[in-house]
Amino acid sequence: MRSRSKGSFSFLRWGSLLFLLLAVVVTVLQLVRFSRLWINFPTNLSMAGVPIGQLSRQAAVERLLTVYSEPVELTYNESVIQLEPNTVGFTLDNEAMLAAAEQQRTRTSFWQGFWNYLWNRQSSATNIPLRASYSEDRLRAYLESEISSRYDQLPTSAVPVVGTTNFQAGNTGSQLDVDRAIPLIESALFSLSQRSVVLPIKRTNPSHPTMQNLEVLLKQTIDLSGFDGIIGVDVEDLQNGESISFILNGGEQVATPPDVAFTASSTIKIPIMISVFRRIGDSLDAETTKNLEDMIAKSINPASDWLMQNKIDRNQGPLLVTDDMQTLGLVNTFLGGYFYAGAPLLQQFQTPANQRTDISTDPDPYSQTTPSEMALLLKDIYQCANQNGGSLIAAFPGEITQAECQSMINYLVQDRIALLIQAGVPDGTNVAHKHGWVTDLYGVIHDMSDAAIVFTPGGDYTFTVYMYHPVQIVFDPANQLVKDLSQAIYNYYNIPSP
Repeated sequence: MRSRSKGSFSFLRWGSLLFLLLAVVVTVLQLVRFSRLWINFPTNLSMAGVPIGQLSRQAAVERLLTVYSEPVELTYNESVIQLEPNTVGFTLDNEAMLAAAEQQRTRTSFWQGFWNYLWNRQSSATNIPLRASYSEDRLRAYLESEISSRYDQLPTSAVPVVGTTNFQAGNTGSQLDVDRAIPLIESALFSLSQRSVVLPIKRTNPSHPTMQNLEVLLKQTIDLSGFDGIIGVDVEDLQNGESISFILNGGEQVATPPDVAFTASSTIKIPIMISVFRRIGDSLDAETTKNLEDMIAKSINPASDWLMQNKIDRNQGPLLVTDDMQTLGLVNTFLGGYFYAGAPLLQQFQTPANQRTDISTDPDPYSQTTPSEMALLLKDIYQCANQNGGSLIAAFPGEITQAECQSMINYLVQDRIALLIQAGVPDGTNVAHKHGWVTDLYGVIHDMSDAAIVFTPGGDYTFTVYMYHPVQIVFDPANQLVKDLSQAIYNYYNIPSP
C-alpha cells in the first residue's frame, strides 16, 4: 500500500512540475513575442489617419510619406494637372507626430500591456492628428506661373462682319480664381482621401470693340455705298464721353479742324426750340405747344417763324437764336433769317467752317452748322434732361430747367418718319431727332441731314450725319446709306452676348 501511494505522489509531482514548466515556457515565449511587439506602435494606433499599428518608427514614417506624397489632382476645364506636394513646400512634422505616438505607446506600463496582451485586450482606437505645413506663397506662385499662364484663355472681342453692318459676338475667356483655389488645394494636401480639386474658374467677358473699330466700319459702309459727295458723321457716347467725328469728300478724309460747314436745313429747328424754351419760362400755352409740335414733328416752317416772332423777338428772332448758340460756344451754327419766302437775310455770317477754301458744300447763307456742333447741342440737351447738368444749365442758369430739357426730348421723339436714322434701329427704339433735306428750284436734293439722340439697352448716343452732293443726292440710296450707318452704330452698342 505504501509503495502505491508513493508512486501516485511521484506522478502528480512530476506532472505538476511538467505543467509548471510548460506554463513558464509558454509565458516566456509570449513575453518574448510581446517584447517584440512592445517596441512597435499599438495595434489600433493611427497617425494622420494612416494605420501604423505594429510598425516601427521608421516604417510608420515611410508609410506616412507614401500616402501624403501622392500628387493632388487638379482639374482645369478638361485638363488634368498633377501637383506634387513638395512643389509647394508640403512637409510632414514627423518628429512631433512620432513623439505623440510614442507617448500613446508608453501610456500603459510594460507589464500592464503584457497582461492585456495575454488576455487579448485590445487598446482603444487612437489617431494622432496630422501635423504638416506648406508654403502658400509657393502655391500661389505655382498657380499663377504654371496654371494660369498656361491654361487661362483670353476673351476675344467682337469684330465687325465685313460687308455688313453687324458685329460678330466675341468669345468669353476663362481665368483661374487663384484666391478661391488656394484653400481648396490646401484642404486636399492635408486630406488622406480627397486629393482631387476642380479648380474654380472665372469667366471673363470679351471687351467691347473700340470707337476706332466703329469708325472703320462706318467708313467701310460709306465706301461700299458708292456715295461720292461730302459726308460728315459724328457719334458721341453719352456714357463715357468718347466720340468719333470725320468728314469724307469723295471717299477721302478731310482734315479738321476747322470743321466743314453744311446747310443746317431743318436741323436748325433744334436751336430754335432751345431759344424758345429759354424765354418762355412756365408759360407754355396751348398755341406755343402746337407750334413746337408742328415745327419738330411736322417740320412746318411757318411754325418756326411764329415761335421766333412771338416767343423770341419779332424782328431779330433768328439772330437771337444765333446769339444763344454763340453763348454755348457753337461758333459755326447760325440762323440768318426767317423761313418765309422772300425773308431777308438779316446778317451775313462768316465762320471758321464756311471760310475754308479747300472744300465747300455750298452752304445756305441763311442757316449753317457742322455735324460735331449739332452733336454737342444734342449732348447738352441729354445731360440737362438726365443729370440736370451740361452747358445749357451752365450757360443759361435759371432760364432752362431739367424739366424743359426733357420736354425738348419728348418733342424730338415725335419726329417719326421711319426713314434715315430711325430706319436703322429696331421698332420701339426711342429716337429723339430732327431730320431735313433741301430741294432746289428744280426739285433736286443737294443736302440731307439727320441729328439724333438714340436710346438703346446697350447705351445712349448721339448720331449726326450731314450729306452734300453738287449734282444730286438721290433720295433712296442716300436714305439707305444713313439707315445702314444708323444700324451699324446701334449694333455696336448692342452686341449680342457670347
